[in-house]
Amino acid sequence: MKKLTTICLALAFSSCNYHSATNQPAAPQELVVAAAANLTEAFAEIGPRFTSKTGIRVVFSFGATAELAKQIENGAPFDVFAAADTEHVDLLDQAGVVTPGTRAIYARGRLVLWLPAGSSLKIGRIEDITAKQFDRIAIPKPDVAPYGKAAVESLKQLGIWSQIESRVVYAQNVSQAKQYAATGNAEVAFIPLALVKTGDGTYLEVNENLHEPINQALAVIKSSAKQDAARQFVSFVLSPEGQQLLKANGYSLPGP
Repeated sequence: MKKLTTICLALAFSSCNYHSATNQPAAPQELVVAAAANLTEAFAEIGPRFTSKTGIRVVFSFGATAELAKQIENGAPFDVFAAADTEHVDLLDQAGVVTPGTRAIYARGRLVLWLPAGSSLKIGRIEDITAKQFDRIAIPKPDVAPYGKAAVESLKQLGIWSQIESRVVYAQNVSQAKQYAATGNAEVAFIPLALVKTGDGTYLEVNENLHEPINQALAVIKSSAKQDAARQFVSFVLSPEGQQLLKANGYSLPGP
């Protein structure tokens, strides 16, 4: 009888543990988004807003577009890719790496020439950087960063590239280009308007006619095991709320 009672108690305890375990709330789903460095400030707002609406947490991995694309090609475990151009997303799409039907242009970037706060230098036009006091000019590497490519295109269109090329300090991405100027390792930097905060130095916007449009595309990665959640993130970025957040952070709405 005592043995039977012990077995019953054990079964009851086991049953309680089972119900306790199954009643535990499921861990929040988490997305990993590979994002171009120019999105650092904008996605710092978009991520929490998306999480508050869906309960899906977002972890961002920021870097140069070309480098992120290469990581994705090599099987990096990203769920969404938000690039600083359309080219790299399209190449991944053609290679079958992107979930069909998820590629979309979500923003158009704006390039600026930025002087850090406290600088004694003045710029009234882009051509002013040919002056000798602009000894170092930070530009993101044009072969990996679309904003760097746009900067070089613009300088060539203005006819001053040959005059300043020897003074260019190349950065791995737009965030590093800004850091070079902010820390005195360059006098000025070509960066996205999206990285310029209110009161954060001075800038001149580069005329869009001087370079190819900086249209930015995103897509869901085909190998992601979280297709539905990833599609929700893409939809939020493209939604009126997401677009408004991007516009408030220095982007133009996608153009034709």
